[in-house]
Amino acid sequence: MIHTERIRARVRELLTEYGIPSAAIGVLHGGETTEFAVGVRNVSTGEPATVDTVYQCGSMTKTWTALAFMQLVDEGKAGLDEPVRGYLPAFGVADPEVSAAVTPRHLLNHTHGIEEEYGDPGEGDDVYERMVENIIGAPQVHPLGHTHGYSPALGYAILARVMEVADGKRWDDIMRDRLFVPLGLTGTYSGWEQVDPRRAATGHLIRSLEEGPFVSPLDCLPRAFGPGGNVNATVRDVLTMASVFLGGGRALNATPIVSGESVREMTESRVPIPDPYMFGPEWALGLIVCDWHGETVYATDGSTIGQNARLRILPERDVAVAMLTNGGPREAFYKKVFNEILTDLGAVTIPDPPMADPALNLDPSRYEGVYDRPGTRYEVHAEDGRLHLTSVLDPLHARLLGREDRIRYELLPVSETHFLMPSDDPLEDTQTVAIYDFENGAARYLHTNCRVHPRAQDERSPR
Repeated sequence: MIHTERIRARVRELLTEYGIPSAAIGVLHGGETTEFAVGVRNVSTGEPATVDTVYQCGSMTKTWTALAFMQLVDEGKAGLDEPVRGYLPAFGVADPEVSAAVTPRHLLNHTHGIEEEYGDPGEGDDVYERMVENIIGAPQVHPLGHTHGYSPALGYAILARVMEVADGKRWDDIMRDRLFVPLGLTGTYSGWEQVDPRRAATGHLIRSLEEGPFVSPLDCLPRAFGPGGNVNATVRDVLTMASVFLGGGRALNATPIVSGESVREMTESRVPIPDPYMFGPEWALGLIVCDWHGETVYATDGSTIGQNARLRILPERDVAVAMLTNGGPREAFYKKVFNEILTDLGAVTIPDPPMADPALNLDPSRYEGVYDRPGTRYEVHAEDGRLHLTSVLDPLHARLLGREDRIRYELLPVSETHFLMPSDDPLEDTQTVAIYDFENGAARYLHTNCRVHPRAQDERSPR
């Protein structure tokens, strides 16, 4: 039994503590739904958030897109392991072998390795077609299938273009016709511009707890992120989507959405995540696979510019827990809220982060170097035998959040390849980092927050 009023009061305290304007929370347990909202959907107007408030779901969108793709697989219109070129004959990137071999499975589990160099595809209905055209010269971050490296927009945009060709409709229409309408959703949309402003949560950022949250200067992500990040939904509708996984392919209203075989494929086709501590040790098809004290839990999360979404599915308990906020993300906030709910349900709770091992005696030279991607740079260096990491922020981003553009952390080893990255900033939680895949005595990749960053050539030891 969920003690709603107690949890509501606790959430209200935590919203103040973390500088988050509102949260809508929902629990699906044994086919019964409990939902409530706390806080305001816009700090400027003070309008209260309700269970009918529509939030931006960010990368949780990928789970919705994956479900729609698996419908096409069920119908024989698409295949997980058929090369993308089977649907898009002109598809190509810089590496000819990748151009010929990349499949929807690579796109779904983030092992395609194609750099997000798709230029400006615009905001028109042909956006995903143009993204595919624009990556003809895109390089590889890593070889096809070599490691997991999260693709924020490109991978699922390519997948969406495959869906458009296979189904003969735009991605937005596919989502509406194949998911939103059959599921009976009344507050879910494929783009921010479709949401009634009277229902929409406003995104917020925070520079300091003293100042508090302020309205984000950007309303939403570009349309290029659509299949990977632009679904907007109520917490009730998120739980309805989750019910498909608890129901073996059928939703709460008994509507068949995908086959039981497709649910098994989505949950059991997995690749390892180099940093297993931030979210979970494996990535499936549109889902993260977590290990909570030996129990398998499926996760899907998302963030936009000032909004955040969390969903955890516990099939052994017939439970799904969702939370949508218009601030954050903060790992500590989500864990405190979810653990309150899970404890009430008598369910397994979220594991604590790993402990550092001070007995480890590592050779710093194996890790030192620059690891970067366009827009992101990490410098790993040693001082007095201890490893440190400097995160180099985009200057505009740093100014917006009132932060330095170079932030330094100490790396505390958990194992030979995994580290804790604690922060002195009260607005930042401890992060985890993997530095791994050694060649000629030096690590090739740095993986954090699910993103992979290759070592820059000839930059072994920055100062």
